[in-house]
Amino acid sequence: MTYNTPYRPEDLINLVDFPIHQNGPERDALISEVHAQLAADGCAVLKRFLTERAITLLTEEADSVASCAHRSFNRTNPYFTVDDPLLDAADPRRRFYDRSNAFIPADNFIPTGPLRVIQDFSAFDPFIQTCLQQKNFYRYADPLADVIVNMAEEGEGFPWHFDTNNFTITLAIQSAEEGGLFEYAPNIRAEGENFPAVRAVLDGTSDLVCSLVLEPGDLQIFKGRYSLHRVTALRGATPRYVAIFSYVEQPDMVGAPERTKQLYGRVLPIHLKRAGLRDDSFID
Repeated sequence: MTYNTPYRPEDLINLVDFPIHQNGPERDALISEVHAQLAADGCAVLKRFLTERAITLLTEEADSVASCAHRSFNRTNPYFTVDDPLLDAADPRRRFYDRSNAFIPADNFIPTGPLRVIQDFSAFDPFIQTCLQQKNFYRYADPLADVIVNMAEEGEGFPWHFDTNNFTITLAIQSAEEGGLFEYAPNIRAEGENFPAVRAVLDGTSDLVCSLVLEPGDLQIFKGRYSLHRVTALRGATPRYVAIFSYVEQPDMVGAPERTKQLYGRVLPIHLKRAGLRDDSFID
């Protein structure tokens, strides 16, 4: 799909209801509301952040590169690590689930396409940074994963997991006919791995789990590195498209080679060069 005339941000983002580009009381009120939602459970949703035209254009763009998606069908634990037979069988690191999903890697989205126009809008990153109240705030430097589209089809979903990047920003583009419910356990490992609480979620006995229905055009700000989450299985012939923008707390961060291979089907030299250089202590 080609774009001869770059789109304007105002064609794509609902700047009337969400004036992220204009300093003033309306933007301040919007940010305060996001802060309140994030403080409550690590998740904020701005309904209809996109225009109707943007939803159509983004759907067309995703359709045009859907064949480039990496489809994977395997079994993973919440941390995307290998099995450790020395651990107890009930340990979350030994709880493996079927995963069937597809990601369209970032290098399939060109600068003049609608997805990159939204990402590169000068007001977008500062707004997200202010919402997250992060002093150290950087775009994910991974050339396969800074902005991607998750594509899920009939019977697919995503089992319980933590994100590799600290913060995940999603734009719902197209919903499946049924299913695709977003479920999460807020901030379950904000102060450490917290394996007992993770185990309770996996066992279905936790009272921490929240449910959320995302609709086309919705912007979600989510602390996915700290909150266990999943997407329930889909039904119907219409694929579910969700764009994912990723930000981190240190510059030049990329995905680990093993997980990058799992998610995108390939590894680039930068992944091998920066393997093991993350400065947090989480096992993934």
